[in-house]
Amino acid sequence: MKEIALQGLWKNNPGLVQLLGLCPLLAVTTSVINGLGLGLATMLVLASSNLCVSVIRNVVRAEIRIPVFVMIIASLVTAVELAMNAWFHDLYRVLGIFIPLIVTNCAIIGRAEAFASRNAPLPAVFDGLMMGAGFTLVLLILGGMRELLGHGTLLAGADMMFGAGADITLHLFADDEGFLLALLPPGAFLGLGLLVAAKNVIDGWLERRVQTAPAAVSSAAQPG
Repeated sequence: MKEIALQGLWKNNPGLVQLLGLCPLLAVTTSVINGLGLGLATMLVLASSNLCVSVIRNVVRAEIRIPVFVMIIASLVTAVELAMNAWFHDLYRVLGIFIPLIVTNCAIIGRAEAFASRNAPLPAVFDGLMMGAGFTLVLLILGGMRELLGHGTLLAGADMMFGAGADITLHLFADDEGFLLALLPPGAFLGLGLLVAAKNVIDGWLERRVQTAPAAVSSAAQPG
């Protein structure tokens, strides 16, 4: 389970490593709440589809498994879309077409084929949750960066998700002082590129630590 969590959150993160689901990732991350809403919806579909695929993995013939997986994912996305329209209508209107487009997110069909169809239900659900959490984390960070630079706020529109009383917007500077590029598609690409670069730098630093640790232990163990 630890390795599954590490794969989803860091080593094989859908947004930073696999670079899947870039269309919604770049389009909706103009704020933290938008990113959180889409991320949680994607996570729910990932976990649910992994569970369904894992349960039927020994029943569905190999020749038709991909169409069956797509039908399962499409059904779950429709259910999530209807639920958001009913209970989070304002957020549903903001996210718009990108909710049904969760069906086309290659991370979902990829995990169904690569993991859920070959593992028991519990690991499959956990894998879906961790992959979804990794994707949501990227949405949150990128959305926070763009909202902060573009509008000078954080958590604007929290009432769309948490109710009318959730006025927790942080105002850091005036909206007219914001950096417009951060809210445009090029700004989204630049922000994602910075996140990918930061991850690569951290991975390189961790790899160097792992390589130097045995050498340090060996030299310390040698008699003086």
